[in-house]
Amino acid sequence: MYYVNREGIERRLDCIPELVAAQRELNESWTASTLQGLAQERILHLALEIVTDIGSSLIDGFMMRDASSYEDIVDVIAGEGVIPEARAQALRRLVTLRRPLVQDYDRWPRRELHPLSGELPELLTAFAKDIRAYLRRELDPWEKR
Repeated sequence: MYYVNREGIERRLDCIPELVAAQRELNESWTASTLQGLAQERILHLALEIVTDIGSSLIDGFMMRDASSYEDIVDVIAGEGVIPEARAQALRRLVTLRRPLVQDYDRWPRRELHPLSGELPELLTAFAKDIRAYLRRELDPWEKR
């Protein structure tokens, strides 16, 4: 029997709409201010933490193979059919930002709009749909869809 922390996963998924709205606002009004740069860093950081936290919860809960890195978390959930490979490619690019954002923050190009910022709102929204669909498929197979 699996123990999947659905409540914890849902709490993290529920953060996504706020991040999406904030990123869209930044994209539309980008002036390269320090405050905007810091906001972008935090949005990217929270986004990648959501992806890796949820991925880790799924790996543990469904007893998938252990991941050896943040990128591997994405590989595992893609390999298990949680997310499509096309989305996994973009999510890998996102999670590779963890080290620069957390450890090399003194070299982060704060005044530049990061290339992932434009696709982040759609990427996170689709990720949330993928996760919820997978959970329904695996844990509620008799539920009407």
